[in-house]
Amino acid sequence: MVYYFSIMDSYLYTDVRDVKNMMKHEFQVGKAKVLLTIGDITQMETDAIVNAANSTLMGGGGVDGAIHRKGGAKILEECKRIRAREYPAGLPTGKAVMTSGGNLKAKYVIHTVGPVWQGGNQCEPELLAEAYRNSLMLASSKGLKTIAFPSISTGAYGYPIGMASRIAQTTVKDFLEKEDKLGKVVFVLLSERDLEVYEKTIRQVLKLS
Repeated sequence: MVYYFSIMDSYLYTDVRDVKNMMKHEFQVGKAKVLLTIGDITQMETDAIVNAANSTLMGGGGVDGAIHRKGGAKILEECKRIRAREYPAGLPTGKAVMTSGGNLKAKYVIHTVGPVWQGGNQCEPELLAEAYRNSLMLASSKGLKTIAFPSISTGAYGYPIGMASRIAQTTVKDFLEKEDKLGKVVFVLLSERDLEVYEKTIRQVLKLS
């Protein structure tokens, strides 16, 4: 397996809403590209974006609330149908479902529930890996080529970002080495600090440093 790394020096503004001028760190994993970037995931034009949802699928704070607000009522209506048809008790942690993108630029939203950090002894690493893996599998099974992730569980759910980023990137790497249907995976981060953590971790995961 061959990996390469490049940096495109296009970071002109610090406003995370300015997607056109985001800092991008790009890696090659197999036939796919993995990008690390600072930005607003609701502005991504990938085939799908991933929503770090709660089990109700009814919207919430952070990324979840932003996706529902900008995506509009259609996403919520589809989530309600999924709840009624498949998950009346709520979407289990680690599972993933798909709706349309509503008013978003992305065609689809993949909703997944990450684990709440409880010290690491409640299967949090396994559940976080499942959230990423099931999202990738769902995108691939639907014939999608590009997908964008937030940093799942590292906000209100309190998962330490260093550990979470390693699980995220190891899971993506392992998936892309076995599956060649996806062409691009993007991690959309909220700050330079988060970007630095993800860059350091992916270099270690890909054995670039």
